[in-house]
Amino acid sequence: MENAKNESSRRHFLRKLGYGAALAGLAPVTAATASTETSKDKTMAEKKLGWAIVGLGKFATQQIIPSFPNCKKSKLVALVSGSPEKARKIADENGVDPKNIYNYQNFDDVKNNPEVDVVYIILPNSMHTEYTIRASKAGKHVMSEKPMATSVEDCEKMIDACKKAGKKLMIAYRAQYEPFNLKSIEMIKSGKIGKLRFLTSDHGRLLKPEQPEDKWRADKQMAGGGSLMDIGIYSLNAMRYLTSEEPVEINAMIHSDPNDPRFKEVEETVAFQLRFPSGVLANCSSSYGYEGVKRFQAFGSKGSLILDPSTDYYEHNLELKLEDGTKKEKIQEGNQFAAEIDHLSECIMENKTPKTPGEEGLRDVKYMMAIYEAAKKGKPVKV
Repeated sequence: MENAKNESSRRHFLRKLGYGAALAGLAPVTAATASTETSKDKTMAEKKLGWAIVGLGKFATQQIIPSFPNCKKSKLVALVSGSPEKARKIADENGVDPKNIYNYQNFDDVKNNPEVDVVYIILPNSMHTEYTIRASKAGKHVMSEKPMATSVEDCEKMIDACKKAGKKLMIAYRAQYEPFNLKSIEMIKSGKIGKLRFLTSDHGRLLKPEQPEDKWRADKQMAGGGSLMDIGIYSLNAMRYLTSEEPVEINAMIHSDPNDPRFKEVEETVAFQLRFPSGVLANCSSSYGYEGVKRFQAFGSKGSLILDPSTDYYEHNLELKLEDGTKKEKIQEGNQFAAEIDHLSECIMENKTPKTPGEEGLRDVKYMMAIYEAAKKGKPVKV
């Protein structure tokens, strides 16, 4: 089923780049000059940066690695895993040279590999900082999964390490590269639903520690927290990019079933509210106690917008409700993973700041810490 979805996504992903030049007033171009310029353009268009994937869990193997064939500026060239057998199998399936397989002990040797330009860290939250610092010291650009880290201090260490090394750092906020989310941002900014008044966002999934991909999520030291750190960050980040504002006040409540061993260390459900400078309010939630919820709604003076699901991998549904009725927006699905990967490669090639740099990840971690603080104190916290 996953493979079928991946193939469908590949067929539908269209991200064509257009290039133009103002030619008026330029001196005539000779055939030789035109040929040279065309050759240079072709070389740039064909260039792909080499990526190393650190961590070969379910997300990496079922979503990220299968997305590289969709990439225009990026290619998979190296793997880092604690399982040599698994790494060799994946390398063979994806055309990765066996000499470009690393483990966590010899990871620093990647500095001697000119094929690797970027390192993508897909590890438990508490490990992001260590491998970002090691990768930057090895002279590689970095993409880290979210949440960026488990503390504000660790986020700052990651940013400082990459700045010191002169390397780009980007946080993998895939939804900010996904077509339906981008359309939602555009519609709100254009005033399609009038003046924005109120937002809601909810994310829920069942925590299953018996499964390898969830075992670390029940460990507070590894995860940094429970549902808020894992999926609540989608609700939080969405409120920020939909309003184009930063919250000034946060309130929250947390509940965990005391009889459920899954929540011995991490929280089950978090409800939190955000107040923005414009007066817009947001009501959000995250939970490990129920399944299949990932949506947001925006309410304005002229109507509302609902994206449900909003943060799925391959399927989204966007509805606009105005006075004259409800309309389902027809947008082509795109491979958000390939889009974010190529975005960082483009930023490296053109020396631009990524759309979601380390500072974006730092802000979310600061706000999540404020959410925990507000819940603990039982009163709003100014941020």
